[in-house]
Amino acid sequence: MKTLPKNSPILSVVILNFNAKDYLKKCLESINKSKLANYYVEIIIADNESTDDSYKLAQTVKSKNPKIKFIFHKNSGNVGFSAGNNQGLSATNPDSKYVLFLNPDTTVEDDTFQKIIDFFEHHPEVDAATCNLILALTGKTQPESHRGFPTPWNAFCHFFGFGIPKLFPKSKFLNGYFMGHLNYSKVQKIDACVGAFVMLKRSVGNSINWWNEKYFMYGEDLDFCWQIKQKGFSLYFYPGCRATHFQGVSSGIINHSKKISSASRITKARSAQATTNAMRIFYQENLIKSYPPSLRWLVWLGIDLLEKYRVFKAKNL
Repeated sequence: MKTLPKNSPILSVVILNFNAKDYLKKCLESINKSKLANYYVEIIIADNESTDDSYKLAQTVKSKNPKIKFIFHKNSGNVGFSAGNNQGLSATNPDSKYVLFLNPDTTVEDDTFQKIIDFFEHHPEVDAATCNLILALTGKTQPESHRGFPTPWNAFCHFFGFGIPKLFPKSKFLNGYFMGHLNYSKVQKIDACVGAFVMLKRSVGNSINWWNEKYFMYGEDLDFCWQIKQKGFSLYFYPGCRATHFQGVSSGIINHSKKISSASRITKARSAQATTNAMRIFYQENLIKSYPPSLRWLVWLGIDLLEKYRVFKAKNL
């Protein structure tokens, strides 16, 4: 086994920033309060050519903990979420054991890093995991942090089920999109999680070749989790630690964050279209070959209809 130099980070945290303004500063300030008993952590702020001075603002936040090191990295441009995370990864210490991808619109509690690292260290069967991700504006666990894969049936129930999944929130058959049958107060395996907080062994990331750069915005986290599962690795929901997520403040298309979002109508429409473009890529890459041509046609039709609805709604918010 390779012996690491003294004070080498066990965890590399990659935070991809693009015009995150005050949210990134809040994120780094929360990290600065972390209590780390016996671990060293490096924080890489990878910037996708921001224009709002958020990158400069972040550099004013200095580490107050000798076990935390901030590293600032300029990406090659606004290359999107997948490529941006991959470029940020290039600035990490290649010998760190774990990598955590963390959104700049999140904040962590002072024991989040300690607990999630302990979880991995004490459970070698865990290959990847997310925490209990709390929505800032509702105080509830974000449903996307414990979800199933969007098979045609799961997607149909969720998007075109006329509210039936909400009537049967604990039904595995009707609410498979969010794996509603699971008890989320317990540690358990899940299919997928949101990319706002996803941690994995570096060796696992190397095995799946990290983020699929065919995705520019949205859908890449679902594909990331799909590759983890397809390679036979495990993905867990771990409620023993928490992070807070200000979801949707940049896109403006998430219902609970519309009031605080400053996104323009053009941005909202583009974001809405990006969500359905990501669906097309995911189905084409991973699912469509498993179904007969007649069902494939229905899948494409459903995505087209959903796109028209979402763009229309975004333009009229």
